[in-house]
Amino acid sequence: MALNLRQKQTSCIIRMLNLNHQPNPGGATTGAGSATEEVYKILVLDRFCRDILSPLIHVKDLRKHGITLYFVIDKERQTVPDVPAIYFVQPTAVNIGRIVADTARGLYESFHLNFSSSLPRPLLEELAAGALKADAVGRISKVYDQYLEFVTLEENLFSLAQRDIYVQLNDPSAGDQEIEGILEKIAGGLLCVLVTLGVVPVIRCASGGPAQMVAAALDKRLREHLATKNNLFSESGTLGSSFQRPILCLFDRNFELAVGLQHDWSYRSLVHDVFDMKLNRVSVQGDKSPVKSYELDDSDPFWVSNCWSPFEKIALEIDAQLNKYKQDVEEVNRRTGGQKGAEFDGTDLIGNTKHLMNAVNSLPELTERKKLIDKHTNLATVLLGEIKNRALDSFCNLESEMSSKGSVDKNQLISQLKDKGTKEDKLRLAITYLLSVETTPQSELESIEAALRESDVDTCAFQYVKKIKSLNLSMNSSVASASKSNIVDWAEKLYGQSLSAVTAGMKNLLSGARQLALTRIVEALMEGKPNPEVDSYLLYDPRAPKSGTGALLKGPFKEGIVFMIGGGNYIEYRSLMELAQRSQPTKHIMYGTTEILNGVDFVRQLQVLGQKMGLGSSSINPSQ
Repeated sequence: MALNLRQKQTSCIIRMLNLNHQPNPGGATTGAGSATEEVYKILVLDRFCRDILSPLIHVKDLRKHGITLYFVIDKERQTVPDVPAIYFVQPTAVNIGRIVADTARGLYESFHLNFSSSLPRPLLEELAAGALKADAVGRISKVYDQYLEFVTLEENLFSLAQRDIYVQLNDPSAGDQEIEGILEKIAGGLLCVLVTLGVVPVIRCASGGPAQMVAAALDKRLREHLATKNNLFSESGTLGSSFQRPILCLFDRNFELAVGLQHDWSYRSLVHDVFDMKLNRVSVQGDKSPVKSYELDDSDPFWVSNCWSPFEKIALEIDAQLNKYKQDVEEVNRRTGGQKGAEFDGTDLIGNTKHLMNAVNSLPELTERKKLIDKHTNLATVLLGEIKNRALDSFCNLESEMSSKGSVDKNQLISQLKDKGTKEDKLRLAITYLLSVETTPQSELESIEAALRESDVDTCAFQYVKKIKSLNLSMNSSVASASKSNIVDWAEKLYGQSLSAVTAGMKNLLSGARQLALTRIVEALMEGKPNPEVDSYLLYDPRAPKSGTGALLKGPFKEGIVFMIGGGNYIEYRSLMELAQRSQPTKHIMYGTTEILNGVDFVRQLQVLGQKMGLGSSSINPSQ
């Protein structure tokens, strides 16, 4: 059975919302001491845990689980007597202090405390002492460690939502203890993911660097849990099930730096880049329209079907969906007498009633389809404007050409750095060039830096990567050759009458042949066969005896979890999903990261590091 993190995390949260009892099909809480009628509750969250819930359960759905009100813990709240409160917060000293204050005031009838990860003993003692002092121990019903400290965006995509990890791990002023604390926090987040899935994986990583340190810390934590009698994996983790165990492949961002910066032509990547999609939501403002917020998740069939399509195909699909919608509306009108020549016959009451009932029943579905069409028409229209204003097609073309060929027309590169595009766009292009070309003459570097300065671009990030490259800490990415079609000229006709004729013969900027170094390594690790590229990778098996060598299972693996330390992106996610689909038999791969970053987010982290190292022209701040 394939791992489904989204489903398992949602089930845990629904159970928590029902006072940690399994809800019955009717929605009422069941369990020891519970009544069959629905229990009305209040939900109190901190901001981090609110983000955990956001992609999984919509506000309107909370009512289904008896949540009548929800509050953020750091806001002033009024007393609501005779109602139990469910707290879902991170185990921090600040949150413990607020919970103690709330119990002392008697804000709610009872307190059901749920922590997103394990509550450390010192904080548990602080909670107990505070409640005892306030004579409020009786109000605290239960305390649970939920192991849910991660955000699941899709069935195969999760984030630990730990910000700026790349900066923190590469900060030249960071001390060993500080670095160790960051890596322990990452290991703790991964432990939560594994507990929720109920699996103990075999862990693989390159030797040295953050990935090895996280692997060692996670291995230690898993061994400690497995050593206890009633451990977190006792229900699903037996030696007999070892052949179904997944592999966990750990990487850090320096493994393949350029992928975090590149412009991408898929619909999903453009939406993430232009609208800064967070928690599967975007806010969009057209030229003459107010700001609109949209959710882009598995509840949107158009998004599910088309999010990986190249942008030029989105217009065709919207047009096709709109035509199909119009046909269906016309058919409803024809059958119910809404148009000339309709089939509606006043003498056939049964037949007419049937047509009317079918029309009424189809209205909600037609309305929903029209909302989806309008939503994606609006998104595509605003995207097109940004593509033209920022010349995003040119950046995609140049970066793809550089990465696939290891070279580019220097005049074209310099021209683009002086032309359209935001300051971040230009930095991303310049750094991709730096990482894609094996050896760069000093004169070329100087001309690139001069072009950046001419556009008032801070070169801190460029200087930082140049230093990283000289230390041989980055690897080139492999990108398929790009189409040289002039996409902006085509896009002028995006909503013209002859869309199919305009797009005829166009090649996708991202071909199916594209494969990143990350994907190639993951494929080799999952196969488990001798391979010079991965033979040096370290292996940790928390189920194997500590004194023994090797693992209980070396592969091949049907299921894999790939985790990127320091920020992941949708380009890597797509490449891994393509690997899973083309594998024979089909594999199941999950992609996780400390945070999901677009190119703008990542280049800004590189700039911070450049400034910390005293590189570049830090007096200039890049603009949007």
